[in-house]
Amino acid sequence: MEDTLILNQGRILVVDDDSSNLEVLEKVLTKKNYEVKTLSTGTEAIDVINQWQPHLVILDVSMPDLDGIDVVKRIRQKSNYISVIFLSAKTETEDIVLGLDAGADDYLCKPFKIDELLARIRAQLRIKNLQDQLATANARLKELVDIDDLTGLYNMRSLYERLDGELSRCRRFGASLAVIMMDMDRFKEVNDENDHLFGSYVLAEIGKVIRENVRKIDHAARYGGDEFIMILSEVHLNGAIIFCERLRKAIEAREFNNGNHSTNVTCSIGLAIIGGKNHKANAIELVKIADKALYEAKDAGRNCICYYDLADQTQKSAIKVK
Repeated sequence: MEDTLILNQGRILVVDDDSSNLEVLEKVLTKKNYEVKTLSTGTEAIDVINQWQPHLVILDVSMPDLDGIDVVKRIRQKSNYISVIFLSAKTETEDIVLGLDAGADDYLCKPFKIDELLARIRAQLRIKNLQDQLATANARLKELVDIDDLTGLYNMRSLYERLDGELSRCRRFGASLAVIMMDMDRFKEVNDENDHLFGSYVLAEIGKVIRENVRKIDHAARYGGDEFIMILSEVHLNGAIIFCERLRKAIEAREFNNGNHSTNVTCSIGLAIIGGKNHKANAIELVKIADKALYEAKDAGRNCICYYDLADQTQKSAIKVK
């Protein structure tokens, strides 16, 4: 997101095929501390807008190659908001309506008064500033909705969305994908022998361990309670097992100490891996298979890994790794 604008500053792009108009506007706006670029064609403007990311574009409607209406329509296809003021010799009501309906924020007819233009620029930069603040707030709100407060990992709702997307992508490209379920062994004893605040501390620290071990392209979530789930993209079976074993050992080796209580914990891990373009499993089914492998790891004595390789159609039961 853009930093909060100082309203007597900002990046302004002026696009007009009248060179004398460009010269006047550049001089006036530069004197007012704005960072200014001037161009004479709409085609050039599109390239500069993509690279320079101006806060405001002052745009003529009539230009020889790509007119202002087409330029503003392309600007409105961008995800970040850019304010646009049309500055045009076309003064008919239908021209003004057409420009505003195309996506411009304001329309000023030539000849114009400098003081009025500067006031309209300040108004549009205020709007741009509010748009950026709203976008930042919405991004933060989405993060709060998607992230588990205690562990800093995704919550299950947001993880299922990502898993559906990863499954579609892997199916399209024939890549492999692993789903990992992890549950802390005898975690109830941690709460019973200490207190729930310490239990929450341990879970938060486990969240840190997970974040330290996953790659940027992977996804990890708190499944609920002391269960966690991870999605590993584009990974083969051996790589997924190595990841699980590294995570298991990292948790086993760590002493969890908050100054008042201390403990060591272990975890059991279930892994399901799928690959190829022809697999039919959906997100819920894949999580259920990983969960089944997790229960087999529990039954096998805990502090171990069991997995299902769904690419191997002959395999009927989970294999234990220890």
